[in-house]
Amino acid sequence: MSSQTPGTTIDLGAGLLLTALALVWGGSFFFAEIALREVPPLTITLFRVALALPVLFLVVRLKGIALPRGLRIWGAYLGMGALNNAIPFSLIFWGQTQIESGLASILNGTTAMFGAVVAGLLLKDEPLTPQKLIGAALGFVGVAVIMGPAALTSLDPRNLAQIAVLAAAFSYALASVWGKSFLAGQPPLMNALGMVAGSTVLMLPVALFSDGMPRFDLSLPVWGALLGIAVLSTALAYLMYFEILRRAGSANLMLVTLLIPPVAVALGAGLLGEQLGREAMLGFVIIGLGLVVTDGRLPRAVLGKRQGLR
Repeated sequence: MSSQTPGTTIDLGAGLLLTALALVWGGSFFFAEIALREVPPLTITLFRVALALPVLFLVVRLKGIALPRGLRIWGAYLGMGALNNAIPFSLIFWGQTQIESGLASILNGTTAMFGAVVAGLLLKDEPLTPQKLIGAALGFVGVAVIMGPAALTSLDPRNLAQIAVLAAAFSYALASVWGKSFLAGQPPLMNALGMVAGSTVLMLPVALFSDGMPRFDLSLPVWGALLGIAVLSTALAYLMYFEILRRAGSANLMLVTLLIPPVAVALGAGLLGEQLGREAMLGFVIIGLGLVVTDGRLPRAVLGKRQGLR
């Protein structure tokens, strides 16, 4: 066991959890691609949160966590459910009707850069440092490489889909600020349950109005994909997320952003026959470099070694 304090290093257990989290979150893009064969995007979002809700409720009850009673906290959960689930899930699923699951996951990798910028602008205790600005700039360069110059001259459905996924990443960034501002004093698992409950309440009328009553005569692969995206990529993912946060801290948790796209690209290529161009792969490398700069530990380690050699 490491002698360093918990919450600052990645031990074997945290590393395995981080890998597993990347698998279930990367798998969400694969599951969505399967579900979209028979289910419209907004209804997939509804299934994702509604089916995850009883699983998280059971875990919260088993842990003995009391449900909050104030209207204010449940209002905060509605906001969190909108920003962290309802809006981004719907945008990503719609985006996947036009672009490959691997490409959607790569574009979603800009969440960390958006988060650093948004937090720097809106939170006093997370200043917008030059390091974060450089990381964000690299992220946007990566996006520009992926989308190409044609995105500036023509708004075809594929370009709009990529913009939708980027908007989802921005919504995730706003959610992180919302959670820190309004939910910091609540138990993390209760926050997960409240957020999923809030998004279920929001998505029910939206999906019914947009898509009508959900179909239940779906094929077994589609039902498997819906259960996978709800139970594995949502409920189980949140349980692992908070356990990694406890063991290794938020900075180490951000590393999952680098692991998700390779998982999604591999699943899309191996099981769905998707192929991404060189621009997408180069863009991912640049976005990954932006994440490394935003995280800051690797640059600090390199500078520390150089100073030590002097």
